[in-house]
This record gives sequence, C-alpha cells and structure tokens, in this order.
Amino acid sequence: MTKMKVHPIIEQMSGKMGDLVFKKYGETVIVARAPDMSKREFSSGQLAAQERFRRAAQYGKLALAQPAVRTAYQAAAHESGAPLFSLVVADFFKAPVVDEVDVEGYTGQAGETIVILAHDDFEVISVTVSIRDAGGQAVESGVATQNPPNSGRWVYTTRQTVANLTGTTVTATAGDRPGNVGTRTATK
Repeated sequence: MTKMKVHPIIEQMSGKMGDLVFKKYGETVIVARAPDMSKREFSSGQLAAQERFRRAAQYGKLALAQPAVRTAYQAAAHESGAPLFSLVVADFFKAPVVDEVDVEGYTGQAGETIVILAHDDFEVISVTVSIRDAGGQAVESGVATQNPPNSGRWVYTTRQTVANLTGTTVTATAGDRPGNVGTRTATK
C-alpha cells in the first residue's frame, strides 16, 4: 500500500466524489475506487432492510420538520452528544419496553390502580391497558397516565368490577413517537 502526505483539506474529506470514496480511520484517510453496484442483486432480506431504513429516514425528515418535535430531539441530541438526525433515526428503530405491569394491588374492583413501568431510548408517549377475563373476553381497556410526569411510571385506574379474577390478564402497551409499540402481560 502506498502512503503519502496529503493536503489538510483532503484529510477532512469523507464520502464519495466521482469514482473515488474517501474513508477516514482514526487519523488515516483511505482513498479507494467506488464499488460497481450496477450488477448487484440484493437478497429479499437486504431489500427489506433498505426499505426499513428508507422509512426511518423519511420519519426523521417529517419529525424534524415539526418545531416542537425538533426541539425535543435537539435537547436529547445535545445532552447525549449524538448527531440530531442519527438520534431520530435510532428512535425509529427501537421500540419502547414495558418493564413491569404491577397487578399486586388489583383485586378486581373498580377504582383500583395498576402501575406500569415503561421506557424508551427517547420517549414513551402513551400507555394503554387492556384487561381480559380467563376466557379471553375483553373486560375493559383505556389509557394510563404518567404519574409523576417524565418518570416512566404510568397509572391506570380500573372502571369495571371483575367477579372472578383467576386467570384475568392485564396487558400494557407502550407507544413511542415513531409509532413503535412494546407490550407486557401480567396474569392474576
């Protein structure tokens, strides 16, 4: 491999220019001929990944076009030191996680609270709760509220009484800004 001292401007280059690709590895700049992709056939998995990334980039552009959303992402990017667009695209790829559905205090009475703990790499914007009896029939469903704000602790207050609690399931679904969801179910 030939090594040479390059002009400081070239040392700052990266990306494709004409038929050349400039890559930087630490302090070293590598200049290579761009690969010929004209005859390349992508597998179905590669095409699916390319489509998912295209949708992530599209989400990033749409999200950053909204001033309030852009401000929230900018604050997170500044705090983490991550590039803004990279943070938005990463949020698209990562679904929220429901860590816990606490049904210990739930006895089947109306007005009781079920506590849900959920997190996301950026922000959980909603948590819904669905309660089903042992036979799988819907008893009730609704939206939980975050309490206290920005804590990741969501509270759902029941509205219906369940006579036989055995086998009853409580499913919490957390949603994030890009529309990803994560769920967890607890059984009584």
